[in-house]
Amino acid sequence: MKTYEIQKYGGPEGLELVDRPLPEPGDHDVVVQIRAASLNYRDLVVIRGKYDRNPREGRVPLSDGAGEVVSVGSAVTRVKVGDRVAGCFFQGWPSGRFEAAMHRTALGGSIDGVLAEQVKFLDEGVRWTKLFQDTFVNQAR
Repeated sequence: MKTYEIQKYGGPEGLELVDRPLPEPGDHDVVVQIRAASLNYRDLVVIRGKYDRNPREGRVPLSDGAGEVVSVGSAVTRVKVGDRVAGCFFQGWPSGRFEAAMHRTALGGSIDGVLAEQVKFLDEGVRWTKLFQDTFVNQAR
C-alpha cells in the first residue's frame, strides 16, 4: 500500500512516498480505503515540526479523510464493508466530556493520519454520513 510519511520535518519536501503492508483490523477496528483527504493549517504545522514537542519521523500526516470501509474487526457492529465513512479527528473521543489523554489520539499528530491508500480507524472513530455517500464518493468515482 502506498502512503506518505514525514521523513524530515520542516516542510512538504520532507514527505516521502513509501510502501507499507495493508492494515489488518483488530477486533474493534475498521479499515477504510481513502477516497478523499484534505490539508488543513494544522497539518502544515505538523509537517513543519511545530505541533508536537517530540515529532516522530515516519508519521503519516493529515487529519481529515473519508472513504469506503473495506474490512472490519470481529466485534464491529456500527459499520459494515461498503459503508462510506469519515474519520474522526480524535480517535479516542467518541462522545462525552473531553479528557487530556484524548489528545494522544489525534490523527496525523500523535497517531498516523490519512495520507495513505488505506487507514485503520477505531470502530468508534468513524462516522457514516448520507451526504458523503451521495455527493463526494460518487463524484470521485
